[in-house]
Amino acid sequence: MEKLISKVAALGVPGLMLVVAMAASGLTGAAAITAALAALGPGGMLGGIAFLGVAGLLAHGLTEFGFDAIFTGVVKELYKKGETKSSILNKIQKYPVSKSLKRKLKEEIEKM
Repeated sequence: MEKLISKVAALGVPGLMLVVAMAASGLTGAAAITAALAALGPGGMLGGIAFLGVAGLLAHGLTEFGFDAIFTGVVKELYKKGETKSSILNKIQKYPVSKSLKRKLKEEIEKM
């Protein structure tokens, strides 16, 4: 049941983004859809469709694994790709996240 809910939630995020973009366009019908998709992503409508797809994948990841797990995975991947611990710590300081998550990420860096 939880997996079903996470998938439905992930699908809902891109839909909400599209509806908000359509409302902001001030148009109706097919013109609103076209304008909203073109405004959402680079490269016109195709870029907007791609953007909504990526947003859906991110939303699914967040609902399935949680925000903390995603950030921890990103930090580990930065280290694997050759970034120094000090450069990663500087990036963590700039992240717009809570102090407790920053502390957790710093502890993760110290374990590496």
